[in-house]
Formats: sequence, C-alpha cells, structure tokens
Amino acid sequence: MTDGILGFLGGIGLFLFGMATLTAALRSLAGDGLRRWLLRMTSSPLRGVLTGAGITAVVQSSTAVTVMTIGFVGAGLISFSHSLGVLYGANIGTTATGWIIMIVGVKLKLGIVALPVLFVASLMGVLGEGPLARWGRMLAGLSLLFIGLDLMQASSAGVDNLVTSDWLPADTWVGRLVMVAIGLGLVVIMQSSSAGIALVLVLLGSGALNFGQAAAMVVGLNIGTTLTGLLASLGGSGEMLRAALANLLFNLIVATLALPLIDLLAPLLHNQATGPDDQTAIVLFHTGLNVLGAALFLPLTKPFAALVIWLVPDRPVTLAAALDPQLLADSGTALDAAARTATAITEAIGKALQAALTPQGVRDLRPLAALPGRVEPARKALETWLSQLHLAPDRPEPLNRMAALMHLTDHITRLTARSAEHDRISRLANSPRLARPARVIAAALAKPHKAGQAARLLARIRSLALRHRRGALLREHAGLISPADVFQETDALRWLDRVAEHTERIALYSTQAAGLQMGDKRPI
Repeated sequence: MTDGILGFLGGIGLFLFGMATLTAALRSLAGDGLRRWLLRMTSSPLRGVLTGAGITAVVQSSTAVTVMTIGFVGAGLISFSHSLGVLYGANIGTTATGWIIMIVGVKLKLGIVALPVLFVASLMGVLGEGPLARWGRMLAGLSLLFIGLDLMQASSAGVDNLVTSDWLPADTWVGRLVMVAIGLGLVVIMQSSSAGIALVLVLLGSGALNFGQAAAMVVGLNIGTTLTGLLASLGGSGEMLRAALANLLFNLIVATLALPLIDLLAPLLHNQATGPDDQTAIVLFHTGLNVLGAALFLPLTKPFAALVIWLVPDRPVTLAAALDPQLLADSGTALDAAARTATAITEAIGKALQAALTPQGVRDLRPLAALPGRVEPARKALETWLSQLHLAPDRPEPLNRMAALMHLTDHITRLTARSAEHDRISRLANSPRLARPARVIAAALAKPHKAGQAARLLARIRSLALRHRRGALLREHAGLISPADVFQETDALRWLDRVAEHTERIALYSTQAAGLQMGDKRPI
C-alpha cells in the first residue's frame, strides 16, 4: 500500500510539474500576439467570453488568463466591465484541459508513448534555442503530464485502500459541502485546478468516488481557481480588486446554483449518448457548469459590474498604483503597467504646469509645489520596476518596448527637474508673447498627444522660439529692452524649447512602450 501511495503522490507531482512547464511554454510561444489578441477582442462581454475561453484553452491555465486580465485592468488597458466577459470565458476555457486529460490520458493511456516524446523534447529544450527550445519545453510538459497521469492510475489501487467510503463524507447535502471544501483545498495546495480534475477522474475510475461526490469536488475546484487572482489583486488598484472579486462572486453564485442540480443532471449526463461513464459525465458537468454560468451572467453584466463597484468603491491611488508585484510574473503585463505609470507621471506634471501657467487671477502654484512629493516616489518605483524585469533575448517586441520605457523614464526625469525651475515658469506665465505656447505644451503633457501631433507641435514651438529670440535681440539693439531682460527672455525660451522636446519624445516613446502597432486601437 505504501508503494501505491508514494507512486500516486509522485504521479501528482509529475502532473503538476508537467502542467506548469506546459503552461509556461505555451504562453512563451504565444508571445505578445496573445496579449494583443486579448486587448483587441474585449469590446463587448460576449466577445470577451469567446476570447477568454479561447486563450485559456490555448495556454491551459485559467489562473494565468485571470491574472493577466486583472493586470490589464490595473494597467488601465481594459475597463473593469469589459474584463468580466474574459473572466466568464476563462472559466469555460479551463474545462478543455479536463477533456484532454479524459480522452487522451484516461481513455487512450498515452503514458508509455509519452516516454520517447519526453526524450526528444528534452533534447530540443537542452540543445535548441529560441522557438525550438520553447517547443521542446511544451512537448516535455505535455509528456510529463501524461506520464504523471498514467502513474496516478497505475498506483490508484494503493489509494483505494486509503480513500474509502468510510474515510470520505457520505453523499448527503452536508457531505457534498465537505467535498466542495476538499476540492477548494486541493486547488489551494496544488495551485492547479487541472491537477484537481485529473485527481477526480482517477478516483472516479478507481471507484473511490461516486458521481455526486466528484461533482461536488469539481464545484470546489471551480471556486478555488479564483483565489490566486484574488491574491494577485491585494495591494493593487481598486479596479484590480474589483475584477478579482467579480471572478470570485461569479464562481460562488454558479456553485450555489449548481449544487442542487447534481442529482437532477446525473441521469441526463449518463444517457445513451455518453454511456454510463462517470468520467465522461463529470467532464460534461464541469463544462456545462461554466457555460451555464456565463449564459446566466452575460445579460446581467452591467448590474453585476455596478454591484461590484458598490462593494469596492473608488479609493485614492498613487501614481505608481499600477506597479503591483504580482504582475512581474508576466513580462507583457508588467510592461503595460510600466507604460501606464509613465503616462500617469507625465499627466501629473502636465496638470501641475497647466495650473502654474494660467492667467494671474486663476493661477494655482500649489500643484507645482506638491509635485516632487508625488512624482519622485513614483519615478523611483518605475525605475526599480524596470530593473526587476527579465525579458527573453530573442523576443524583439518586448525588448523594443523595454528600450522605449528606458528612454521614456529618462525624459520624465529631466522633465521633472525642469518643472522645479519655478522662476522660468513664472516668467513664461507673465509673458504676453510666450504664455500661450507654454500653456499649449502643458496641455499636451496633461493629455498626451499622438507622436505625430507632438512632433508638429515641437516644430511650431521651435519656429516661434527662434522668432522671439531674434526679436528680443533686435529690441535690445534698438534700446527697447535691457540686456538683463534679453537674457531672462532667452532663458525662458530655452526652457520652453527643452520642455517641448521632452513632450515630443515622451509622446513617441509612450506609443512604442504601449506596444501598439499601426492600426491598433486601445480598448475603451
């Protein structure tokens, strides 16, 4: 019996390691195309459901998609209401793993076939580079998954002696609630609902569980998948917490509706079409549970979003609120968060300059005076964040985004220093000739322009500065102004020219840092 239990535990370990390797390799192979697809396909809740289901089926991890979506919400790339459809879909997509395990692993028993595949995949991963190595890791993860599942099934006889009807709670209402808790606990321990599904299928096949107990465990597994996303949102923005809470509430409500239906659905899931097969029936139940939940919640997305917003009201956030440490696990989302933070810092500088450059009667210098206390912590946090990122050397797009963020951070640093030159800002605000162009530049920072618009603005400012510089020198030559006034005016012109250049560079690098291609549209 001891050998059987140890073999069973070893099978679970192989399965978990294979699942983690497979998920990481699939996400790496999908690259930034996966990120762009998710961003483009969230314009409506229905499209979000289809996208969430498709991406989850591809990367084989609802947790990865959920955390990625929560990160997009925190980075300001998609709105909270649009994220709900993706979260519904992720719950559907994760059931694809159960079908793969049941058909390929349980029915066909490909553990032996996977052994030579693992050998070839290991050579690809060790000796290959770039895409070849990633494909090798993907095949290795898939092979380990099936080898682990095969070992679990082969060792299930030893588990039968331990997991008996006397050990498990009776198949009653209270007993099923206990099985829900067991399923939830398994996900917390193993951090994988797919491993939980595999375990349920093996125990069903060995007769240790009946259908009602297994269905209750599946309900618990569904709830458990939300906990990682909830942990990822702690300490993040209010939008991130809302997305994680919505995912938890969705699964809790669906679970509450599903538990009373288990006995009603059991005969339907064991009909002549599927046969009296508990393993097929439980996978059908898992898929149907999440499809039914999405169908119920789709028409109620707006009131559901309003409820979650009421439960998690807006709260004051810092300029670096998007830099949640949990997002560092996904390089694309981490770059999104950095780009969002850079934009927030730039907007804060622009708004402070706008207030300081307004006409005398409505001028407010307080935002400019408070700017260092707001910007400096966020700027330092952004620099630390970028230093913690680790990008694959053969991925040009993330590397280009990283380079753009480095340039962007440098220009923000220099712009922050120029915003502390209060004397020059005051001269511009009081100048009848230069106050208006200075306000235009501040407005461009407060509401970032597109790169082309900012480039045209820089050209106009430089042409204007050149004319004013020449005019000041001519007025001094004619004795209309003193040399000291000339120096002050040309000094203010240099400030205006440099800030206009920073504005143009920030607009260019912000576009590159956001990873937007020509024709891309940022979701509303």
